[in-house]
Amino acid sequence: MSEAPFFHDASGTVRFSVMVEGRAVGASIARETLRYHFRTGEGADPMETYGRHVEEIDAAVRRRLAQGAMEPVMLREYDLREAAEKGPG
Repeated sequence: MSEAPFFHDASGTVRFSVMVEGRAVGASIARETLRYHFRTGEGADPMETYGRHVEEIDAAVRRRLAQGAMEPVMLREYDLREAAEKGPG
């Protein structure tokens, strides 16, 4: 069983795991990345933003792993922007 997502104050990141081929892979995304990519206000709750966009964020982790990234995966804004530029399908 994977650990529930949580906000890690010291690093300013949401830490979470994504199930990939039957195992939980650790990942994180910075509060600033969430804010810039999803255009939230400076005071927005990063956990709320993460929760609203979890499918897109998990897909970005899976793409990074498919490209050879090692665990834990630290998502950058580029990783999310890449999917938006390609569009659906």
